[in-house]
Amino acid sequence: MQGKEIVEIAVKALDNKKAVDIKAIEVTEVTVLADYFVLATATSSTHVRALADEVEDALSQNGLEPHHVEGRTTGWILLDYGTAVINVMDAKNRDFYGLEHTWNDGKELDISEYIKD
Repeated sequence: MQGKEIVEIAVKALDNKKAVDIKAIEVTEVTVLADYFVLATATSSTHVRALADEVEDALSQNGLEPHHVEGRTTGWILLDYGTAVINVMDAKNRDFYGLEHTWNDGKELDISEYIKD
């Protein structure tokens, strides 16, 4: 499965569970860590876990399991799918770590077609 396909499935899953401020950034020219980073904000610690679970379930249904998962008991869960890394955070962690600024040399993807109005 290609990185953009992972991004599409992840964004749709996050949107389905009411994630806030979803962003996808292509970082192929910036780092060797991954090709894409997806960022999403949750409204509570329970919501963080529910969003991460939804992404895992959606990608698992498409035959893909994460290479690594971090932060199951924190306000930031990272799901590493190799070419795409999904970051689900509460607002406090998202503001504090500022990943959008860290990866601002990357190209933000237009994900509007994956988001329901």
